[in-house]
Amino acid sequence: MKIVAFNGSPRLLGNTGGALNVVLDELEKEGAETEHVHVYGDDMSPCNNCNSCEIRGDGRCIIEDDRLNEFMGMMLEADGIIFGSPSYFGSCSAQLKILLERVGYTSMFSGLPLARKIGGAVVVQDHDGGTAAYNELVTWMLRNRMMVCGSSPLTVLPGKGPGDFEKDKRGCEALRSLARDMVWAIETTRGP
Repeated sequence: MKIVAFNGSPRLLGNTGGALNVVLDELEKEGAETEHVHVYGDDMSPCNNCNSCEIRGDGRCIIEDDRLNEFMGMMLEADGIIFGSPSYFGSCSAQLKILLERVGYTSMFSGLPLARKIGGAVVVQDHDGGTAAYNELVTWMLRNRMMVCGSSPLTVLPGKGPGDFEKDKRGCEALRSLARDMVWAIETTRGP
């Protein structure tokens, strides 16, 4: 079982990355193979609405000079996908939004190949906007017909300074619970 996490934070070692690592560590304890992808490390071009993905229908974006098609390939190979983002202004980060938009278009015009993959969302906020960003990520997964695992409380954690998310003990337990539920969902949907 393989689960890939896409980190939309510009800070490699920030709160979002730390929160994703809590999920990934728990997934590894449960026997999953994991990968943590830092999407800000790639300067992705925004979607230009060229409609090439609709014309081609092959699940690839025509823009080949960034890693978007590689990221899409990672999603297709994975059993589970997690998106993590800070909420700076009531939404997911701009770089993650580019990833979601371009993958969403290529997926929509190639038969929704992410359907029935297991998904999860993690958001870190300073004061507010985390729930809106969380809903944005979950809605994207649902629109792609993914099966989304939730948590109680939601995996929306506070964080402004280094390591702030760790102070939210219930939030950190929700991160671990998300991991365990994703493993359960993947094992359950695979069947014997």
